[in-house]
Amino acid sequence: MGWRMPKSRIRKKVKQERTVQAQVVQSTPEPTESPRWLAPVMLAAFLLGLAWIVVYYITQTKYPIPNLGAWNMGIGFVFVGIGFSLATRWR
Repeated sequence: MGWRMPKSRIRKKVKQERTVQAQVVQSTPEPTESPRWLAPVMLAAFLLGLAWIVVYYITQTKYPIPNLGAWNMGIGFVFVGIGFSLATRWR
């Protein structure tokens, strides 16, 4: 018999999606450089977080803030996290 498989329309859809994605990428201009303050603040956050954690361990949990106890580790990791979040924006 003369039974035929219908043609696939997937290729047409993929082609249309690619042109739409290409238009979106071209229409959103991205900054070519990071702001000048980004790198120093990022490095300062990394170093401050590292120093906070090191001081906490070296002083046997007495410093940087004695009444916080183990929350000093959390504060150090927050500074390190801020550094990482700024690092994702660095170009």
